[in-house]
Amino acid sequence: MSLKSSNQVATNRYQLEIEVDGDTFEKAVDHAYKKQKNRINIPGFRKGKAPRSFIEKYYGANVFYEDAINEVYPSALEEAVKAANLEMIEDKIDFDLVSAEKEGLVFKATITTKPEVTIENYKGIEAKKPPVKITEDDIAAELKKIQERNARMVTVEDRAAQNGDIAEIDFEGFVDGKAFEGGKAENYSLNLGAGQFIPGFEDQIVGHKANDEFDITVTFPEDYQEESLKGKEAVFKIKVHEVKKEELPELDDDFAKDVSDFDTLDEYKKDVEKKLTESRENAAKDDVDNQLIDKMVELLQGEIPAAMFENRINEDINEFAYRLQSQGLNLESYMKYTGMDEKAMRENMRPQAERQVKLRLALEKIAELENAKPTEEDLEKEYQKLAEGYHLDVDKVKKAIPAEDLSKDLKAGKAMDFVRDNAIVTEGEDSKSAAKSKEKTAKSSKTKATKEKSEKKESEASAE
Repeated sequence: MSLKSSNQVATNRYQLEIEVDGDTFEKAVDHAYKKQKNRINIPGFRKGKAPRSFIEKYYGANVFYEDAINEVYPSALEEAVKAANLEMIEDKIDFDLVSAEKEGLVFKATITTKPEVTIENYKGIEAKKPPVKITEDDIAAELKKIQERNARMVTVEDRAAQNGDIAEIDFEGFVDGKAFEGGKAENYSLNLGAGQFIPGFEDQIVGHKANDEFDITVTFPEDYQEESLKGKEAVFKIKVHEVKKEELPELDDDFAKDVSDFDTLDEYKKDVEKKLTESRENAAKDDVDNQLIDKMVELLQGEIPAAMFENRINEDINEFAYRLQSQGLNLESYMKYTGMDEKAMRENMRPQAERQVKLRLALEKIAELENAKPTEEDLEKEYQKLAEGYHLDVDKVKKAIPAEDLSKDLKAGKAMDFVRDNAIVTEGEDSKSAAKSKEKTAKSSKTKATKEKSEKKESEASAE
């Protein structure tokens, strides 16, 4: 193969003229003949026995050229791209055949290339690191979560059911005196006050005790998913089997021994404080990184081919589909359940995909400008790390991930380290972090019942 010419025909588009020598093309033609001869009929010969010269005389000298071109084209193009010192991205390739004959093959390929980008002022980026403070209230809230995880349900015998209790009930619903599909269940555990069922249902269970049998009347919402029940009044026959409440363990030394390796509650509290501090320190570092990334993306200059964004979205969709598969779902079912089509999914993923592409281009450019290169030792350590993570032999990892690709990733990592090391970081919250913090605080102030309603809405819909 030889590269005859390389010309830029548009932004990020190059046309390469490529020549494949006669010997290489002849081998590809002969290979095509051997693959096809058993399917070709030539008068006077049994199928598969006709010499190549007879087939070419009968059908034309170029009868095997198309398959031969398809065979040599990918490797010839790859070599030519390297010779032209270009980096091709997956996109539409325009192919033009110049000539194909015994002396060789000449063709033109117009490809999309990685863009030339610039970035300035990436040294000394200013960022705010959120302050890390752990209060007694924080420790108490964490201990409360651990109490709730270790809570047990106990039967209530001395009072009627109230919000926050679990009522085990039988129920059957009737509209106009007739039972309707999906309106019946036995020994159903209903979390009172969680809003799992239609408005008014749980409220009318409150105040009743075990063994009570009674009727309640509710009205289905006008926007209820089942068309036949929208706006209809329904009567439910209820029987309460049992009422249970959540009982939290006492916060004492015995609790500490049960849930940790510590003997006293004071020791356990110190460990909780330590872990909360580590967690928030890591979150604060991530926050700073996000600010640096946002700034690098903003500083990047260059015309980026749309194909790079589309390719990244494709990768993200494939990764998402793989995660769904591990949970026993497929992408088609997921979109059906959520009412989302592929176009909407792609648009939802687009902002993050564009950010990822721009960040990678920025880091690659910074690595180039700062001459950031991984050593052989860096590569070997990364291969070892990957092998341990995937529980594979190092040699298998090396075969799966070429050193050239791994080197690019390590260069990007070194560039990110460079930006971090040269950033001007002061303590405080930037405007975005503050907004997120306020949003998080607002969300956390929701009642437990509201949270449970959100979490269980889909799974309980059929029982309403």
